Amino acid sequence: MTEHQEDHAAVVSVSRDTDHRFSKPVVDEVVLVAGWGIEGDAHAGTTVQHRSRVARDPSQPNLRQVHLLHTELFDEVAEAGYEVAPGQMGENVTTRGVDLLRLPTDTLLHLGDDACVRVTGLRNPCQQINDFEPGLLRAVLGRAEDGSVERKGGVMAVVVTGGVVHPGDRIRVEVPAGTPEPLRPV
Repeated sequence: MTEHQEDHAAVVSVSRDTDHRFSKPVVDEVVLVAGWGIEGDAHAGTTVQHRSRVARDPSQPNLRQVHLLHTELFDEVAEAGYEVAPGQMGENVTTRGVDLLRLPTDTLLHLGDDACVRVTGLRNPCQQINDFEPGLLRAVLGRAEDGSVERKGGVMAVVVTGGVVHPGDRIRVEVPAGTPEPLRPV
């Protein structure tokens, strides 16, 4: 793995919810547990916890233990008239200064002093985004130059090393060695 430092890359906010709701309340800190997810969050577990995925196959590994979303998306959708705040899109960790969507699969994100997550793929924006704010789904989906769908709803990760994460914690990016594997929806 090669280390990559993003200037001013930091955690802006952290959120968790014990229930399966679209938005998650902002909290002062989250505790990441290796191989499990965020302590006290409905999506934590070794197997899938998202309701639609459980209905299809509850034995699938949970590649969506932690949802990270960049505040730069909030800035982008604000230009289209949408006001979104941390936690409202269901993310656990809101970031600034890391181009999450351009990271290769298996990138390690070191959050604060101890915690580390491995990026598994892109969040696939769903109809719940429109239920939260009508029309917002269109704003978090775009078209890349080659015409393919561009998913802007953040990335999903699994917890590699546990630890406590707070707003203001630094983020250190460690990209895997070798040929980068682009992120795909998980």
